Amino acid sequence: MQWDINSWSPALHKWEKGIDWNTVETGLELGAREGGLSLYLALKGKQTVCSDLMETQKRAEALHLKHGVESRIEYRNINAAEIPYENHFDVILFKSIIGGIGQNDNFAIQKQVFDQIYKALKPGGKLLFAENLVASPLHCWFRKKFTRWGGYWRYVTLDEMAVFLEDFQQIQMETTGFMATFGRSEKQRAFLSFFDRFIFNPILPKKWKYICYGIAQKPV
Repeated sequence: MQWDINSWSPALHKWEKGIDWNTVETGLELGAREGGLSLYLALKGKQTVCSDLMETQKRAEALHLKHGVESRIEYRNINAAEIPYENHFDVILFKSIIGGIGQNDNFAIQKQVFDQIYKALKPGGKLLFAENLVASPLHCWFRKKFTRWGGYWRYVTLDEMAVFLEDFQQIQMETTGFMATFGRSEKQRAFLSFFDRFIFNPILPKKWKYICYGIAQKPV
């Protein structure tokens, strides 16, 4: 998961248990950056397209070479709102890309990403998603005050996620994380995630948490 690992790793646990990996042959990672989710697929022996908007191979290849999985990975520069495949992949994965794609309040292009994912999946294929939520008023204030992207990212709500996924079926969606994101280093975030796990996650409303993750299936 590469950053804020303790908070985002429940998505991996969900995907591990929620997928029959014996039925998966091909996968696509969107918004790969350093290619962590492509590594996840390739380590499972899956043929993987690792993609980002630009310079995909330059940014991601080193991680895959380090783990010896480069033979299972193809690199492509892909705009997630214009995926050039149809009925092709068994799984498509992403982590934290929708907010950036929807910058400057572009809801329509965020919805378009999910429509394109639907198109690119085979019938019965699975979307494995992990995304930042609007979360609490405290999160909104801190983002605008202390992050360079907080003023233009379009963080999504749980209701909007339901709209994005309306064409899918067997949707499994969970939320997590409250305090950990305020850590300024990975060590601090790991420490704060302990309080999220045992105190804040059980008692706070879902809409106040900053991560949603899960699985959605394209109908057969």
